[in-house]
Amino acid sequence: MKNSGKDTMDLKSLISLLLSKIWLIILAAILGGTAAFCISKFAMPLKYASHISMYIQSYTAFSENPDQNINNINNSKQLINTYMEVMKDDAVMNAVADELSGEFEESILKNCFSFSDGKITPSSLRSCIKITSVTDTSALKLTATTKNAEVSAAICNDIAKVAPDYLHDAVGVGQINTIDTAKVYDTPVAPNKKKNALIGTLAAAMLAIMIIIAVDFFDNTVKDAAWLGDSYKKAIIGEIQQFDDDKKRKKDADDKHIKLTDKNVPFAVVESYKSIRTNISFALSTTDKKIFIVSSANPAEGKSTSSANIAIALAQGGNKVLLIDADLRKSCQHKIFGLKNKKGLSTAISKMASVDDCISKNVMDNLDVMTSGPLPPNPSELLASKNMETLLEQLGEKYSVIVIDTPPVNVVTDAMELANKVSGIIMVARYGRTKIDDIDDAMKRIEFAQMNMLGFILNDIKTGRSGKYYSKYRYDKKYGYGNSDTSDDEKETSEKK
Repeated sequence: MKNSGKDTMDLKSLISLLLSKIWLIILAAILGGTAAFCISKFAMPLKYASHISMYIQSYTAFSENPDQNINNINNSKQLINTYMEVMKDDAVMNAVADELSGEFEESILKNCFSFSDGKITPSSLRSCIKITSVTDTSALKLTATTKNAEVSAAICNDIAKVAPDYLHDAVGVGQINTIDTAKVYDTPVAPNKKKNALIGTLAAAMLAIMIIIAVDFFDNTVKDAAWLGDSYKKAIIGEIQQFDDDKKRKKDADDKHIKLTDKNVPFAVVESYKSIRTNISFALSTTDKKIFIVSSANPAEGKSTSSANIAIALAQGGNKVLLIDADLRKSCQHKIFGLKNKKGLSTAISKMASVDDCISKNVMDNLDVMTSGPLPPNPSELLASKNMETLLEQLGEKYSVIVIDTPPVNVVTDAMELANKVSGIIMVARYGRTKIDDIDDAMKRIEFAQMNMLGFILNDIKTGRSGKYYSKYRYDKKYGYGNSDTSDDEKETSEKK
């Protein structure tokens, strides 16, 4: 398989990609922020905090000598880190737990702490405590946060009560003092709904960005006409942009094959087909037969509509053109042009009707159309027959150019049966839908049949804000056959050319 050329992504391409998906990023951010807010408001328990300040002195006596007092303060600062560790020791935590057990009912304490052997575990009590040193002072600030405001205040007061004895036994110098007691604050400090909503918004947006980049990086569909031509060393016959929106596609599901002659066809699309006409003229200039196939790797990639519009563009250029619908399994050219399909290619090959009777004349200026005719049970055999070769030779004398619409290359062999009867094949690839693997498979089939590959047409290109193309349509390789007279392109969600 050829590399898709996505090993690297420059900043411009990255910005273009993200701008094309900005609606998805915004939606993810809104949902993430809303979810975080709702969880904070309805699922997370309220927590209450209380605090108390403690002051460390390395010596109990206050000297009249200022220098001595400064030394005392400096010594006190050095003791702070030691005091902080001692105050979190299991022995201190167990002593505080005993105090709490005498002050509150067990049911209240179990709502705040985990228990083991009927006692509060030191680790659960320690997790509720935060001890910090006040910058450039010998003071400590002890903060306790639990689900109960009174319990939080009691933890602070109990630590202030039991800690001095343990500190004296462990350190042996200095003392710890408090000025006031911890108070009960009924206003919850957590959860912080605004903060959590902001975090949820940012996290969701970042996750969406990462997913978008990852999906784009591993996307194995064709999104670059230049890369397509360079990789397979074939010409790019044309690039055709998408121009009908999703709402119109759904509303006009039965009339989605847009012709160049239809109203409101963008100027850029018309010019694209004029460019394709010129490129095809160059491609056929060195061949005797002015007969070529238009196909695709898989269904729903726009080959039938492209065939019709290529024929129209060639006819508008002054050529006498015949469009043949050789998709004898799921024909649709008669629907695109609004023609009857009682007679056509199948009846002409089998000589069930005269060739002239099987051709709809002057469908447009300089354009005749031979529809598929009744769907036969042996389409491959008919296309490979001597009668088909004779028919094309006969028609080649009457028309300047013959355009043949065939089934997808990777699905059936019908197109390959015409290899020695035509000048070459043009492959239509649909932007963001045709996979590189499928192009590889189609090229192998074309090479095996020794068919001349004229070039590619990149179809259904969606223009983003920054000029980069991005598509949003689901890939579907299904291509059903049967007696139904529906077209392969009717399974598409868009086709316009």
